[in-house]
Amino acid sequence: MQLKQELVQQIQSIIATAKDRAIRSVDTERVLMYWQIGKVILEEEQDGMERAGYGEFLIKSLSKTLQPKFGSGFSIRQLEMCRQFYRVFPITNALRSQFSWTHYRTLIRIDNPDKREFYIAEAEKNNWTARQLERQVNSQLFERLLVSNDIKAVLAIAREEKLPSDAKEIIKDPMVLEFLGLKREVGYYEKDLEKAIITHLQDFLLEIGNGFSFVARQKRIHIEGDEFSIDLVFYNRLLQCFVIFEIKTNKLTHQDIGQLQMYVNYYDRFEKQEFENPTIGILLCADKNDAVVRITLPETNKTIIASKYQLYLPTEQQLIEEMKKELDKLDNAENIS
Repeated sequence: MQLKQELVQQIQSIIATAKDRAIRSVDTERVLMYWQIGKVILEEEQDGMERAGYGEFLIKSLSKTLQPKFGSGFSIRQLEMCRQFYRVFPITNALRSQFSWTHYRTLIRIDNPDKREFYIAEAEKNNWTARQLERQVNSQLFERLLVSNDIKAVLAIAREEKLPSDAKEIIKDPMVLEFLGLKREVGYYEKDLEKAIITHLQDFLLEIGNGFSFVARQKRIHIEGDEFSIDLVFYNRLLQCFVIFEIKTNKLTHQDIGQLQMYVNYYDRFEKQEFENPTIGILLCADKNDAVVRITLPETNKTIIASKYQLYLPTEQQLIEEMKKELDKLDNAENIS
């Protein structure tokens, strides 16, 4: 006699699900424990505010007492995080059951309340792992979206209070592709970048934003006997349209824009359904001249977007400088018009 494979798979699934529930249950209790510890510490600290240095004395003394009994989970640094945890989340109803302590360690380091609320909403909506949340914070996702949008719009979309009506509301510039593992100083071709994106497709989908699904790679189209290949095709369910990516590993030219415009026109005329919105084209390039992009495209353009990519995580200062450049460009464009 032989065991049915379906039976074995069913039991394995039950075991895996039970283990997963047990791990989540343990982590939920750990989060609640740290919250309660933070509450006790902060309330005791506030009661003793008239005594100089009482807060520092309290944390050090507690750590000295607790560490020998309960281990490194009660170091001075950890107890300080517990206190900060309660300070940032003083109401237990604000805690999310799907967030682990590692999620919260990342969130409590964010000082800006709007920025923190954005990451909470996005992490909850997209079911980000702790690693994904940390990566999005480190890649300055919030700041990159602010380059083209205001805080109210970014938060409204994150909270799902409104759907994006313009691709610029969800497309970042620059895009950060450090997960591809390509080095800036090493020469590579467009096909190498495209191959790396396909290899790390899940990470790329996380980077390009909400609502994207992969459709095709090197999509061949025929126009009056001539054959062309579109690098990457996606669909966005929020914008309800196809999104075409063309990859350029050098500085963007007006010819590149014309090529992408042709692909967008093709999709609008031969692939798009009546109920769908116009196709969006994104030029993912190593460098670009925004003035050339603006002059090449019509003033009413909302379908062609040029976005720089970078192969490393930006620092906060780099993002600040990038935002200043974008604001200066907008001011100059308004003055010219």
